[in-house]
Amino acid sequence: MDTVKLYLRSMAMLLKSQMQYPASFVMQTIAQLVMEGGEFLAVILIVDRFGHLNQWTPGNLFFFFGMMSVTFYLTECFGRGVTGAFSSMVRMGQLDTLLLRPRGVLTQVLCSAIDPRRITCIAVGVAALTLGSRQSQVVWTVPKALLLLESILMGGLMILGLFLLEAIFSIYSVKSVEAVNAITYGGRSACQYPIDVYPRPLRVLFTVVAPFALTLHAPAAYILGKPLHGWPGWAAFVSPLSGAVTFLLMYCFFTRALRHYRSTGS
Repeated sequence: MDTVKLYLRSMAMLLKSQMQYPASFVMQTIAQLVMEGGEFLAVILIVDRFGHLNQWTPGNLFFFFGMMSVTFYLTECFGRGVTGAFSSMVRMGQLDTLLLRPRGVLTQVLCSAIDPRRITCIAVGVAALTLGSRQSQVVWTVPKALLLLESILMGGLMILGLFLLEAIFSIYSVKSVEAVNAITYGGRSACQYPIDVYPRPLRVLFTVVAPFALTLHAPAAYILGKPLHGWPGWAAFVSPLSGAVTFLLMYCFFTRALRHYRSTGS
């Protein structure tokens, strides 16, 4: 409970500090809106040109896009310390200070940064999710609503776990490895579309290695009434748990990497 209070207090202070320059914050937030709006426009143009992709209608594609955007940018907003600040902490020797404090390193890293600019990206995702739900004529029930929440939560844990993979490489290489971004940010861009539109190697990558398909696509397909690969309905409620498994696995590797950490001497 104390950890939660510490985290909330840290987020409030970070948000207040960023709002000290409101003009800069507004301009950067608008830039984020233009960026994410452009990606949504690309989906709209694809729909306008081709009409559908395999079995997926325009509304279905909007739903997938919205679900991915909400999940990814919520995680990046509150997990910015892992993906944005950790590698610089290692290079500057600031990780040494974190190791001396009584709190866990991951807790301190999460409390070190927030990116409220992502709120516009989340808003675009919510708009796409709403539009996709209406065009797909989704009949919302309590199980479907709970499945959506479960998918976003477990998908967030999975993405945070992939961010931890970047932090692990930073410990051993002193700086982040761009190859990891191909899985995290590349996975976000690729998995805005249903997994079954891609060739087999990519389907395996985003199902086994980075399980976007299990945490987000399988539940989305169930909600839309089009189960992936003919999977039974219960699979959509179980597959998102792979996100928690990914996070726990990466956290174990992260704690192990910390034991092998050597200061940069900065």
